[in-house]
Amino acid sequence: METILTLNNLTKRFGPITAVKDLSFTIEKGNVYGILGPNGSGKSTTLGIVLNVVNKTSGDFQWFEGNESTHNALKKVGAIIERPNFYPYMTAAQNLKLVCKIKDVSPDKIDEKLKIVGLLDRKNSKFRTFSLGMKQRLAIASALLNDPEILILDEPTNGLDPQGIHQIREIITKIAGLGTTILLASHLLDEVEKVCTHVVIIRKGEKLYSGRVDEMNASHGFFELKASDIIKLQELLKKHPSIGKIVPKENCLTAFLNEPMEPETLNTYLFEHGLVLSQLVKRKESLEEQFLQLTNQISA
Repeated sequence: METILTLNNLTKRFGPITAVKDLSFTIEKGNVYGILGPNGSGKSTTLGIVLNVVNKTSGDFQWFEGNESTHNALKKVGAIIERPNFYPYMTAAQNLKLVCKIKDVSPDKIDEKLKIVGLLDRKNSKFRTFSLGMKQRLAIASALLNDPEILILDEPTNGLDPQGIHQIREIITKIAGLGTTILLASHLLDEVEKVCTHVVIIRKGEKLYSGRVDEMNASHGFFELKASDIIKLQELLKKHPSIGKIVPKENCLTAFLNEPMEPETLNTYLFEHGLVLSQLVKRKESLEEQFLQLTNQISA
């Protein structure tokens, strides 16, 4: 599979603050990647470095396997890393024509890109009449004018209402379906889970996890259990080889699985050891629970 972007031990310091620390990961063609982390985790700084608007302190990165200079490689990249910034008194089409002149690309595809983002019927409306969601969609259209091989988006749904968020996510999925690789930075777990195939989780500039979203979600799940004798329940769970971490919570226990196991099997095991359950529920871990477990392990 063709490699679009490779980061090798990328580091960025702002005085005493290390915003990005030894960050390494690879972006392969045809996937949707999410850089996931809380605000201030180094997501935007990382994007700024690979787009040549922020100078790195150490490490390196390569576009398209290093076969082109960064300047030439960036001609095949579309990016939105700031708030949409267009002339308010100009129409959507006029603004995009200006972008075409700046990028030195033909304006022939303006209508096509406006259609992708659902703004073709508003091409002759002035930018100042657009809602925040429409402005963001116009920015995406402008980033697509050079038919980029990769589209980079920094917090694409920030500040939008639920309908605007849904529209942007649908557009991202549509663009990915047309074969464009996408790299987006987000602090929203739900966003990454819904639109991304791969995720890079960072905190304080350090990578905690890199891989497929479905592999991160491929845990065996957990049981929520209640019994009149919680202490005995905990002791029996600790002895079972399929049970991993056990977390007490109010008047119940959460038992994470190391391997697949059905509720009936666990219920039989506990009953045979003299314990009757008042509650047994099996659940699947969400990306959020996986994320919290991961970050808690790192801080421990």
